[in-house]
Amino acid sequence: MKKLVLVSLKTIAFFVGWAICASILPIPDAKSAVVWRFWAELIPLLSVIGFTIIFWLIDKRKTRLHLIGKPVYNIVLGCITGTIWLGISVVILSLIGVIHIDGRNQISMLGLWLFSAFINSVMQEVLVRGYLYQMIKNNYNIVAAVIVSTGLFTFAHGGAFEAGILPVLNVITMSLFVTAVLEYTESLIAPIVIHFLWNGVGAIILGGVSLAEDYPHMFNMVISGNSLLSGGNCKVEGSIVVLFVNLILMFGFVVAKKKRNKNL
Repeated sequence: MKKLVLVSLKTIAFFVGWAICASILPIPDAKSAVVWRFWAELIPLLSVIGFTIIFWLIDKRKTRLHLIGKPVYNIVLGCITGTIWLGISVVILSLIGVIHIDGRNQISMLGLWLFSAFINSVMQEVLVRGYLYQMIKNNYNIVAAVIVSTGLFTFAHGGAFEAGILPVLNVITMSLFVTAVLEYTESLIAPIVIHFLWNGVGAIILGGVSLAEDYPHMFNMVISGNSLLSGGNCKVEGSIVVLFVNLILMFGFVVAKKKRNKNL
């Protein structure tokens, strides 16, 4: 009981403390929208890094963070997996005729917009699959860590609840899929790369994924037809196609992890 209370308090203090810190730290005034967005993404990242270091030191470094193991391998794996994830989803939706590209926009400082989306992806992964995930796993087991991290990830994407059950299921299965990648690679690098490709390419380049409203998109993705297939107002993230792709990739990494463990 004592361990449960301690782990629960650590989890609440970490997440709530980060949320308060990220919300009260002022965003520097900037006339440029892209510069403002950069700071709006950087402050939550710096906050979660600070809380991670503090809690890790309080734990006397007993929690292994799994941050940067095998960087080259995991960057390549993340790029391949993220491309497959987004590519298969977009290709299937295109082939069945529910999405198509209609026009292109000019984006000033595209690189900084993409870097801001990358910062956001790093922040989310460190927040839910960094210290908290490993701390809960070390104190209990992987099931408890997966449940809590998936719950926090889903809570952080609370807008999905307003859109219906399918977008929520897609958020949950996306979290489970990326967690399976984390367990397979024992590093946050691949999950970060995968998450960034989905957000950066899917939203800023293709215009088919929802980010903060001020993010631009290079191409105009037109979504039509059956909302169960197309995703409707939630764009591709509300599509049942994405749900199945999430599940397939998740099971693929779970099986790969089990096979590797047997061979050890």
